[in-house]
Amino acid sequence: MNNPFPLEKLQKIQTPFYYYDMGLLEQTLNVVKTESQKYGFVVHYAIKANANLRLLEAIRSFGFGVDCVSGYEVKKALESGFKPSGIVFAGVGKSDWEIELGIENDISCFNVESVPELEVINEIAASKNKTISVALRINPNVNAHTHHYITTGLEENKFGIYQWDLERVTNAIKEMKNIRLEGLHFHIGSQITDLDTFKDLCIRVNEIQDWFISQQLFPRIINVGGGLGIDYYQPDTNPIPDFAGYFKMFKTFLKVLPNQEVHFELGRSLVAQSGSLITKVLYIKEGVQTKFAIVDAGMTDLIRPALYQAYHKIENLSSVAPEEKYDVVGPICESSDCFGKALFLPKSARGDFFAIRSAGAYGEIMASQYNLRELPKAYYSDSI
Repeated sequence: MNNPFPLEKLQKIQTPFYYYDMGLLEQTLNVVKTESQKYGFVVHYAIKANANLRLLEAIRSFGFGVDCVSGYEVKKALESGFKPSGIVFAGVGKSDWEIELGIENDISCFNVESVPELEVINEIAASKNKTISVALRINPNVNAHTHHYITTGLEENKFGIYQWDLERVTNAIKEMKNIRLEGLHFHIGSQITDLDTFKDLCIRVNEIQDWFISQQLFPRIINVGGGLGIDYYQPDTNPIPDFAGYFKMFKTFLKVLPNQEVHFELGRSLVAQSGSLITKVLYIKEGVQTKFAIVDAGMTDLIRPALYQAYHKIENLSSVAPEEKYDVVGPICESSDCFGKALFLPKSARGDFFAIRSAGAYGEIMASQYNLRELPKAYYSDSI
């Protein structure tokens, strides 16, 4: 991709703000649809990655469903025009009102993470004289080899039903008159870049599915979650993840029985590369051993570097001067308000525009108003 940032137009906008490349988003969604349809796979967008309305409209137009992890996300999906039949609701701690919301709107499925949750859903469904479809989220104890904050499939994680609890769960399901077992659900983590990890998942899913069938319980849906990573280091070289290899891995190693559907819940990989946080240099401050580029965006606008020590490529859009070394930091009253340390950037000056790349996922959606800052606005390549 060549210079995706129209600097003259961006310079007229008050920083900081999010800028979305809608052309890249459409290209990405096209690839996802094409590659998933080769095998009849069903894709749900994990709305927690970004709930920007323009992005949701684009995603909906491709016919994808939505994966929600809160009642508020269910509301947003419904308000954005997604059909209830395409909405699945996961999450380890669903409140009663959230369960009621899903039931009242006839969403497709609840991904259930514990026996106590099953009991509550069954009770609420009975009070409404309804039978509810559920998928059991099983913790497969597969290491995603990613940051420990975003690993979800190990036995020490809070997510999912542990395998030693399976018999208790199946016995409970058989006794519940308002619960219908629709499928099995798995999700082992996020930002997974080694596709062999998904092979390991497939092997475990096959084993777990065989056990359920031995108990005379047939899962019509196998939901393998998401987790496919992106290239944060070379966003222009690899703007679209390897969806072909990703889906082929499941086609090759997942045992799919007649009349079964395979579902995916992809978030970051659909939207991350299309979004950048645009910020302006306020000051260049000379330290003893460090030169600081102080920008007007902060951890309130993109918290991933502070929260996960995550890397985002930073580009100076204004300068082509020889490179110097900088710590790029924000204005927030926290030492962790840092976007990158010891970065080599073109010599920078007050007023230069920086693009913090690959921020379309877990950027705008996680923004806060700490220090009473205003939330960043969003602008789009097709309407700027």
